[in-house]
Amino acid sequence: MSFLAQTGGLSSGQAGTSEVQSLRAAWEATELPAGDFADLVALFYGLPRITLPQLMAATPQLAGFSTRFLREMGVMPYRAANGTLCLATGDPSDLAATRAAELVLDSTIALTIASFEDIASVLAQRLGEADAPLEEAAPSTVEPLVEDLENLRDLASGAPVVRAVNDIFEKAIELRASDIHIGPFRNGIEVRMRVDGLLRTVTAPAGVLPRAIISRIKILAGLDIAERRLPQDGAARLKLSRDELDVRVAIMPTQHGEAAVIRLLPRDRGQLSVEKLGLAAHDQAKLTDLMTLPHGMIVVTGPTGSGKTTTLATILSALNEPSRKILTIEDPVEYEIRGIHQSQVKPSIGLTFATALRAFVRHDPDVIMVGEVRDAETAHVAVHAALTGHLVLTTLHTETAAAAVPRMLDLGVEAFLLKSVLRAVIAQRLVRQLCERCRRARVLTGSDLVADPRYAAVGFKPGETVYEPHGCERCGGAGYRGRVGAFEILVFDERLREMIEEKSGGTALDRAAVAGGMTTMFDDGMAKCRAGITSPAEVLRVTTLR
Repeated sequence: MSFLAQTGGLSSGQAGTSEVQSLRAAWEATELPAGDFADLVALFYGLPRITLPQLMAATPQLAGFSTRFLREMGVMPYRAANGTLCLATGDPSDLAATRAAELVLDSTIALTIASFEDIASVLAQRLGEADAPLEEAAPSTVEPLVEDLENLRDLASGAPVVRAVNDIFEKAIELRASDIHIGPFRNGIEVRMRVDGLLRTVTAPAGVLPRAIISRIKILAGLDIAERRLPQDGAARLKLSRDELDVRVAIMPTQHGEAAVIRLLPRDRGQLSVEKLGLAAHDQAKLTDLMTLPHGMIVVTGPTGSGKTTTLATILSALNEPSRKILTIEDPVEYEIRGIHQSQVKPSIGLTFATALRAFVRHDPDVIMVGEVRDAETAHVAVHAALTGHLVLTTLHTETAAAAVPRMLDLGVEAFLLKSVLRAVIAQRLVRQLCERCRRARVLTGSDLVADPRYAAVGFKPGETVYEPHGCERCGGAGYRGRVGAFEILVFDERLREMIEEKSGGTALDRAAVAGGMTTMFDDGMAKCRAGITSPAEVLRVTTLR
C-alpha cells in the first residue's frame, strides 16, 4: 500500500496513460523488482497476472504483427489453453496497442499482465522462431551514410543515443552480465548479453541508428570514430547511478557495419576468499598448503572465461601481507588489489609479459603473477624466475591439469627445469548454479536410468536424488543463477616429477595423478550435483568423463 500511495492516490478505472507512468516512476524510485511491479499493476487494474514460465508455454499468435510493433509496444499476443486470445502487456492503459492487436487478430482479446522483462525475453525467443514474413514486415532501418565526422560525433553525443547506451549498460548490470555483444544486421541491430556464461538476447534500442550507438561506445573508450575499416580495442571507466565499473571494448568491422563486444569489470567485486571459490574440502586443503611455498611455479589452466583470473586474484589476496612484495603483469588488470603492484602489458611500446618479468626480478619481489604464458620467451623467463627463489603464478590454455606439462615442454622449457620448479597445476571450469528458489529435486528410479543413460554413465543409481532447473522470475526462466567452479588440483610428487623428466604424455600423467588421489573436474562437478548445487546436464556441458 505504501508503494501505491506514491502514485498520488490513483484509483482504478482512471483513463489515460498516466496511471502506469506514475506507477513506473514510483517503481524506479523504490527499485522494486520487475516481477513485483507487474504484481502491483495486475492488482491495481484487477487483471490476471501471467508469469514467465506460463508465457513461455503459451501458444504465440504472431502472424500479422511486425517485429518492431511487438518490441516497441512491449506486448505478446498468445492463445491460452482454453482457446482465448490474450495479450500480455506491462501497460494495460496503452489502449492504442490493445486496439491495434484486436485489429490484427480480428477479434476481441483478454488482457493479462506480465513484467516488461518477461515480455522482452519471450519475444527474443519467439521472434527467432517466427516465419520470415515477420522480418519482412519490419520497416528497414538501414541508416543513411553519414559522411561528416562532426555530424556523427554530435549524433553520438545526443541525448537519445546517450540514453540508449546507458540503458544497455544498466540492463547488463541488472542481469549480472559479464559481456555485451552489439552487432549490426541488414534490418537493424542485435544486442546480446552473456549471463552465467551463456548469451541471452535482450531488446535492442529503438529509434537510434546502429552507427550512432557504436560511435558512442567508441567515444567512451577513447577510440577513433572515423576509423571503420580496422579492429580497435579500448577501455573506459563508467559510473551509472550507484554502480561504478571498468569496461574493455573491442570493435570489429563486419558486413553490415561495426560490431562491439564490451567486457564488464565491476570495480566492487566483494572480498576475495578461497572459501568462496567452491573448492571441495580436500582441494581447499591442497591449495592452502601450496600457498605456503616459498618458491616454485603454480599454473592455473582452462579455456577463456573459465575463471582463471578470479582464482589467481583470490590466491594473491590470500598471499597479500605486508611481509611480502607481490608484482603482477596482466592483460588487462581485472582485479585491483590494494597492496599489490599491478602492471598491464602494452605491446605497442614493447611492454610484454617477458620484458616485464625481466624487470620484476630486479625489484626484489617475493611473489610474481604472470597473466598468461603465451610464448616460449615468457615461459623461459617465468621458469627462471621460479628457479631464482620466487613464487610464480601464471595461466595456460589447456584442457586438463596434466596437459599443462606437455604444453610447457612444447614451448621449449627443458624437462629437467620444469621438473625442478612446477609445484602444482589447477584446472577449472565454471558450471551454472541452480536457482535456489525454483530448483526441483527428483528421486531417480530404474526407469529414469533406462530412459536417460547419461545418469548411469556418470554413476547415478536408483534411489539417488538429483536436482534439476525449473525456471522462475528470479532467474529469468533459466533455472540457473550464478556460477561456481569445478576444479582438479594436480600436486607434483616425486613420481610425477620423474614422469616430467621422462617426458610422459598428458594422458599418462593424468592416470598417475588420478591413481594418486586427484579428483578430476568431472568428479568434482558430480559431487556438486549430489549436493544440489548444479545439475548433471550442466556438468556434462563443460566437462568430460575420463
